[in-house]
Amino acid sequence: MCGIAGLMQSSSGTIERAKMRNVLRGLEHRGPDDAGILYYKKGQASLYRRETLPDEDFEVMLLHQRLSILDLSEAGWQPMGTSDRKFFLVFNGEIYNYLELRDELKALGYEFYSDSDTEVLLLAYRAWGAEVLTRLVGMFAFALLDVQKRKLFLARDLFGIKPLDYTWLQNGFAFASEIPPLLELSGAGRRVNAQRLYEYLRFGITDHGSETLFLDIKQLPSAHYLEVFLDNPQRSQCTRFWKINLHQQADISFKEAADRLRTHFVNNVALHLRSDVPVGAALSGGIDSSSIVMAMRHLHQGLDIHAFSYVADNTLISEERWIDIVGNHGKLLVHKVKSNPEELVNDLDALVYLQGEPFGSTSIYAQRQIFQHAREKGIKVMLDGQGADEIFGGYTFFIAARFGSLVRQGKWVDAYRLLQSASSLPGMNKWSLMFRAMDFVMPTKLQEPLRRCINKDLMPSWLNAQWFRSREVMPKSFGYTGGKEVLKECLFDNLIESSLPHLLRYEDRNSMAYSIESRVPFITPDLVDFMFSLPEEYAVSQEGTTKALFREAMRGIVPNQILDRKDKIGFATPEKDWLLNQKGWVSEVLASETASLIPAFNVVEVLKRWEGILQGGTWSDSQVWRWINIILWVKKFNVRVE
Repeated sequence: MCGIAGLMQSSSGTIERAKMRNVLRGLEHRGPDDAGILYYKKGQASLYRRETLPDEDFEVMLLHQRLSILDLSEAGWQPMGTSDRKFFLVFNGEIYNYLELRDELKALGYEFYSDSDTEVLLLAYRAWGAEVLTRLVGMFAFALLDVQKRKLFLARDLFGIKPLDYTWLQNGFAFASEIPPLLELSGAGRRVNAQRLYEYLRFGITDHGSETLFLDIKQLPSAHYLEVFLDNPQRSQCTRFWKINLHQQADISFKEAADRLRTHFVNNVALHLRSDVPVGAALSGGIDSSSIVMAMRHLHQGLDIHAFSYVADNTLISEERWIDIVGNHGKLLVHKVKSNPEELVNDLDALVYLQGEPFGSTSIYAQRQIFQHAREKGIKVMLDGQGADEIFGGYTFFIAARFGSLVRQGKWVDAYRLLQSASSLPGMNKWSLMFRAMDFVMPTKLQEPLRRCINKDLMPSWLNAQWFRSREVMPKSFGYTGGKEVLKECLFDNLIESSLPHLLRYEDRNSMAYSIESRVPFITPDLVDFMFSLPEEYAVSQEGTTKALFREAMRGIVPNQILDRKDKIGFATPEKDWLLNQKGWVSEVLASETASLIPAFNVVEVLKRWEGILQGGTWSDSQVWRWINIILWVKKFNVRVE
């Protein structure tokens, strides 16, 4: 787990040494244990420690900040090269099945000089080339210099757990684990991406596909690799190497599927516990995080398990009761963290910079506090439950998607029964369920007028519609029209596009800010493929029970009080209370000069909406937060919104 960066320049290109040093320093929080640099030019490679930046020309420079997790010795140092100096690697992540791959490579005659997964990855690429990517179980973003073929090979893991951003400069190409270091380089663009700006402001969606909110900075999509050729960078090729099989169908009973899922998951947790440093876990009190810590206890009866929990002051969203149930049942060492609006405002400038792009809600701040507390307790690796909702069907709107499936399949009686059963769940009723189901059953062309009728316009008045239209921004539609298994389509969209990608970004930046490796044992290809092969009712039952199969799989490991929960709070902060508590500061931000210089906003309407909220008007989820966040982001990074 580390921070990586790289620069490739033409023979006539020059990049100031001071700026390259700033790139390395900008990644130091991701790996404070050591640092390394590779200079390469026409067959000659030179390696340097720390910030040694000699005055010599180069074609490629690779930079690495190390967070030592496996093989803490000097043998795990990067950039790492093969003994014949034909391949050099900088790697961010963990390969959990590195021991098994190491045995395979030894059988092929390869020799090892370290106990690191980095060396396994390096030699595995040498043995199998790009095909190695589908053999890896883990999270990774890496860049490999192939001296013989004179190319950079960059790859990102199957679900985008680890980040990899890049940009084209006037005389070259640069990449890094985070966006801010790239902005240090001369020629790095700061123009806003209008389409992504719309998607964030209207829906809070970021991080999907290859684009970022910076028009000139891209991200390598999940399950893709990018080849950049030193002699002809224009030949660069981006290739997908894996995708979920949405067409496989397993003929398996619910009970048998639950047993197999239990085995899959417990094995995943065992793999994710491989470490040479202390491991802890985040615990929210929900099913996912509770399953992780209880699987840890199931695997290791005598282990001291440190769990870190955020506890909200607002009793309506506090999960302290559930946290205590799990903590007592699992004999955990539970550390509770609280936050307040004054701390949020004081720390926000640093958080905006750290995240690099706008984020969805103030819950990201509470998550950051958890990692800070874990670091203070000496924890260097944390397990977290990201991805479970998107795989098992945990969000309540998945019930509406299941209803849409039944309607599209003509199963009207089953659809009516689901409607009846689900409407009695906490926070649900028939009308809200049917309104949400419109996204899944109505033709796309009818959705916009219907949204206007229920005050969910795709282009609300506080957005400058003319500005967006002049930049050919397309309002996002929510029609799932590809087939009759609407729930599977919705699960896939949330896993790959609309939900998980930005959650993974938040977690990566927050954890790495405190030099902590955050691992997500739910997101492995075998478990995901298995879940997508099952009938939809195994995710959302006929009674409207979300995560139906996973709840059954965890019986006997997780306390029944947790598995039988009907409510879903999620990782929530009292955002409304916090922002109203700091209403003077919010008003100042919304009325600031920066806000007035963002033409995508109808600032008059924004201020009118905010004044209405102060007078007791309707609060709309995280809309106010997104206004604030985009203004602070534009100011922090001097973003050009033209």
